[in-house]
Amino acid sequence: MDLFDIEDAQRMSREEAAAKLRTLADALAKNNSVEFHRAGRRITVRIPDQVNLKVEVELGDEGANELEVELTW
Repeated sequence: MDLFDIEDAQRMSREEAAAKLRTLADALAKNNSVEFHRAGRRITVRIPDQVNLKVEVELGDEGANELEVELTW
């Protein structure tokens, strides 16, 4: 299988991050696909009815913390 990878990291407010997550959650709830736009391209990812959800929290030294949400199928 060929690997296609999009990684996007942006610094934003907590409220802006929550809004992006809401938009993604709404797309997951209403559709069987999610669209991403990068570098003038549109990528559509088909999402099945059943997925695996993983939530991981890492608390590090000096405030280096991470919350990771992952969907796989």
